Amino acid sequence: METMAFRVNGRGMEARVGPRTTLLQVLRDQMRLTGTKNGCGAGRCGACTVIVAGEAVRSCVYLARRARGQEVQTIEGLAVDGRLHPLQKAFIEHGAVQCGFCTPGMIMAAKALLDKNPRPTRQDIFEALELNLCRCTGYVKIIEAVEAAGREREGESKEADLRLVAYRPQEPVWQAPIENQKSKIENYLIGSLLPRPDARVKVTGEARFAADLHFDSMLFGRVLRSAHPHARVLGVDTARAKALPGVAAVLTAADVPGARNHGLVRPDWPVLAYDKVRYMGDAVALVAAEDEETAAKALGLIGVQYEPLPGVFSPQEALEPGAPQLHEGGNLLKHIRIKKGNLEEGFRAADLVIEREYRTPFVEHAFLEPEAGVAVVDGEGNVTVYVGSQIPFADQRQVAEALGLPLRKVRIVQTPVGGAFGGKEDISVQIHVALLAWHTRRPVKLVLSREESILTHPKRHASIIRLKTGVTKEGRLTALQATIWGDSGAYASLGEHVMTRTATHMAGPYEIANVKVDCYAAYTNNTPAGAMRGFGVPQAAFVMESQMDILARELGLDPLDLRRRNALRVGSVTATGQVLRESVGLVETIDRVAQELRAERAPTAGGSALPPNRRRGWGVACCFKNVGLGGGMPDSAGATVELGGDGSAVVSIGAAEVGQGLVGIAAQIAAQELGLRYDQVRLVIGDTGRTLDGGATTASRQTFVTGNAVRLAARKLRETLALVVGDALRAEPAALKFQNGLVLTPTGASLPLTQVADLAKRRGLLLAASHVYTPPPTVPLGKDGDAHFAYGYATQAALVEVDTGTGEVQVLKVIAAHDVGRAINPLAIEGQLAGGVMMGLGYALMEELQIEKGITKNASFARYKLPRIRQAPEVMPILVEDPTQEGPYGAKGLGEITSIPTAPAIANAIYDAIGYRAYSLPARPERIMAYLGRGLRDRQ
Repeated sequence: METMAFRVNGRGMEARVGPRTTLLQVLRDQMRLTGTKNGCGAGRCGACTVIVAGEAVRSCVYLARRARGQEVQTIEGLAVDGRLHPLQKAFIEHGAVQCGFCTPGMIMAAKALLDKNPRPTRQDIFEALELNLCRCTGYVKIIEAVEAAGREREGESKEADLRLVAYRPQEPVWQAPIENQKSKIENYLIGSLLPRPDARVKVTGEARFAADLHFDSMLFGRVLRSAHPHARVLGVDTARAKALPGVAAVLTAADVPGARNHGLVRPDWPVLAYDKVRYMGDAVALVAAEDEETAAKALGLIGVQYEPLPGVFSPQEALEPGAPQLHEGGNLLKHIRIKKGNLEEGFRAADLVIEREYRTPFVEHAFLEPEAGVAVVDGEGNVTVYVGSQIPFADQRQVAEALGLPLRKVRIVQTPVGGAFGGKEDISVQIHVALLAWHTRRPVKLVLSREESILTHPKRHASIIRLKTGVTKEGRLTALQATIWGDSGAYASLGEHVMTRTATHMAGPYEIANVKVDCYAAYTNNTPAGAMRGFGVPQAAFVMESQMDILARELGLDPLDLRRRNALRVGSVTATGQVLRESVGLVETIDRVAQELRAERAPTAGGSALPPNRRRGWGVACCFKNVGLGGGMPDSAGATVELGGDGSAVVSIGAAEVGQGLVGIAAQIAAQELGLRYDQVRLVIGDTGRTLDGGATTASRQTFVTGNAVRLAARKLRETLALVVGDALRAEPAALKFQNGLVLTPTGASLPLTQVADLAKRRGLLLAASHVYTPPPTVPLGKDGDAHFAYGYATQAALVEVDTGTGEVQVLKVIAAHDVGRAINPLAIEGQLAGGVMMGLGYALMEELQIEKGITKNASFARYKLPRIRQAPEVMPILVEDPTQEGPYGAKGLGEITSIPTAPAIANAIYDAIGYRAYSLPARPERIMAYLGRGLRDRQ
């Protein structure tokens, strides 16, 4: 090691470096400049981007020695005297920040560009940000922000860019929900475009993710994973590892004091393997050491004796008689059945019957923040785990069970979450880091590598689906029969619920009188499969919407007309037997997309012809997606709203913020109800020691469920305050209005909330209120009643251009019409739409986790293909507002449905362009070229 001098953010610094020390290690570990993130450790994601001598570099692969004597700029040095850089402001104002993990690196790469070229073209931006991944935003808002920052640096007015004004839709906003919910305040926030309340700390690098935390005397943890996809564990020898200097603990299954298994639904997943391993990511032993290098060395000293066992690697193989069994109950996780009407009669009534088989792959969530956690044990034996999670209260339960502790002795504190998309619902590091801290009585940090993350956490289910549909010549669907096989991998995770959603949504957003679905979720020796954005519906939508396109073409009908004829409406009955009574905006989404398509396809003067090797095509797809857990599952969320003496409010919610924007929704609702400015609301989120349980951040439920909890808690507080003001001003409490920090009477008299708070305190009244909101009841599959309390609906159209010489597909534009119920914050919705579209694009064209005989072949960002900024299409958001009476101000959830129709729309567009029907995803270039090659041979 040697000492190196250089400058960081204008200050002279020294660091100890070795021949392999990276600049990222120096910045994060020695200087604690944790705004620079480690997303992959291989220079493939750009989260670690800093500027060295004016050039953007990926600091995770940039040797520290190269920075000797150089000026290094990090995100922490961008704001000057508290004044944000134009890029930081633009990222906030344009909604270019969601989870925020990629944001510092993205901003630094953009700064290096603008320093040289203040007015970059789109192509310049693509080239500068090509190495920077974002999984949340879909890049659209990032591009807008960079362009806007360039204009501001050039001295141009930015009035047009500052979009913090009320939303003005083309059609009147539906106002009835506010009247129906008996609100007595002016609607001055709901429907406004507002930035995230946590955006500033994310653009400055101040946000502390779990891997950014540091405690005195902290140890570093590592996990030994299985060497086989299926094997008995005959023995684990830890003696050599324990003897290594600097090792504080080496743990095996024998060291787990409580429950040996964990699981969200079924406790079938071992904390540490005690009988056998069932996939390559199974944890066998844990190490805690004084530094990461020693912990890694100790792993290599642990000896494990295995007896390899035969495995099963597809759901059909797993369900064959005599197949090797993963669990005592067999390999069938769940057989899901749906039956409506008389299938035989339905097919007899059809003029056309088609049957096809489709396949969808395993898909990696590719959140930019790898799983990380820190555990601390205090002097009284209380365990606190700091972790980015989607379900803090479920983590608390499972950690307590594994440690054999009462629930009150375990606290989960949610740190900012660098993307999740369903992939951070299951236990990852929480129990392991808690065990190490419990045994050593020292703080322990455990951070997974990118490869380890991909290897271990549950994926989107791979599926095989056979679909048979019948339709009349007029275009009325008469019957649908489906058989679905879903690969749930080695453990249950949320697999049975995910595959239930595949089955219940298999008929699409269409009314079909006769339906029969058999869905088999099976255990295999592959990586577990669980929740991912869309929760089983993307598989169903790809299949059903492809089938609808085939039917339309066979019948000679316009694809949107066929969908419109069969679309769910108020009064329709779903495949599960639910009668839809309100808020069914599907037909309007179809009509709005049809209107835009007519404009897009209208002939224009002087249009340029495409090169001979280019073909363009449009494709459409519809979908629907449940809001909330449904199926009879308990579903509630709590919130507490407290008024401070300065007139500001604190909102405490137990739900997890994972980048989707719940923090903004909660702040907006509380401010609306109490008549505060948006920036007068502060939030406490996801802390099991300070908040009420908010349930899982899944099923697009948090706007609806936690949003209502906040609304009703704030309303309770407002009613208390109204009594105080009514007495003081001799006014009827119900007639008072709360607006702009004042409480107003009909006669014009007013009191500021600061004074109201003081009066309430003098009377001994509590300036806080809590509410646990439970949505309307639902019933399990097969029972009469509502399977879900609300649904979202969508139609998307995609324009693609196919290069017939290479098979490459470029998505040029996506028109996305979504029934959101009520647009509480259109800026946040636009960001969710762009991000969801981009994830659907990846599903359609490139994303596939390749697992062969249980072994993952592309467990890195170098080999797992993700859409980058150059692939970002133009996204036209169309917000349809068909409100639901129970939602806050009529709102429904949106997070998942944005990505569901994109892949089938793209697949249908490819067919429109070149006649290639993708029966398997992704539609990779080699598959397209194989089809084109066959077509050429057929014509010769």
